[in-house]
Amino acid sequence: MINQSMGTKDWAMLLLLSLLWGGSFFFISIVVTELPPLTIVLLRVGIAAITLWAILLIAGYEVPKSLRLWRSFFILGLLNNVIPFALIVWGQNHIGAGLASIINATTPLFTVLIAGALLSDEYMTPQKVIGVLVGLLGVTVLIDPSSLLSVGSTMTIGIVAQLAIIGAAISYGCASVFGRRFKSMGVSPFNTAIGQVTSASIILLPLVFFLERPDQLPNPSLHVWLSIGCLGMFCTALGYILFFRILSSSGATNVVLVTFLVPVSASFLSWLILDEQLHSRYFVGMAFIGLGLTAIDGRLWKKLKAATQ
Repeated sequence: MINQSMGTKDWAMLLLLSLLWGGSFFFISIVVTELPPLTIVLLRVGIAAITLWAILLIAGYEVPKSLRLWRSFFILGLLNNVIPFALIVWGQNHIGAGLASIINATTPLFTVLIAGALLSDEYMTPQKVIGVLVGLLGVTVLIDPSSLLSVGSTMTIGIVAQLAIIGAAISYGCASVFGRRFKSMGVSPFNTAIGQVTSASIILLPLVFFLERPDQLPNPSLHVWLSIGCLGMFCTALGYILFFRILSSSGATNVVLVTFLVPVSASFLSWLILDEQLHSRYFVGMAFIGLGLTAIDGRLWKKLKAATQ
């Protein structure tokens, strides 16, 4: 059975994961200036796959061999890497890292709905629904109204870019629910991570060379290569090891709480280094997000309820 409330260790891993994935939006903002979207995604998952396979061989872990298992890995790689990564990278060609990470925080809403409909042990309680709605209220506060009120082609491409990020959030929600099966199959978080990024790399390789011809692109600058390396090794390889470990212990609904925390680190890094504006409404929105997190986790609410009785 899945723990409906996360323990201290899971919360610590979740916070670390939020820093890694918040950094991914920051690094993407750097690399989109010199590389096309699918090439960026292929480099990201390819470097992650190489990193994880090196760890597997050095540590002597067992190599996943089941054809049934690899079929599931390909589905997960599509839902959790290829589709959302491509949509996010394309979207960040037109909107900032902070806004992209904020819109991506809609992931728990879709996950709660999907998990509640499909998973018997992740039922959708009224408290979780309230928590998600409060968190989404925070996301609404965070979004810049001017981006929705612009006119002309800028408005059109901006709205499409935001819808692309929402599409990525839906895909992440589906992946979180689908990824639950790997625990029942006896697959470790490490092997799940290596399987999905390897599968995603195989899916992307022919698409990238057919559509974007990266062999004909100019050589990127050093800071772009460094950003790609951080995206692959830390934000993706290490990030997904943490993600699947939390997923196996605390479930799909709890693990996607990371998307409520990612905007904090992404917005801060973008403000500090990329000079993106950090508006006062960000802090108000983040306060609502924190309140939503406590509602979904439930422990603080239970203590308050017990104290008033």
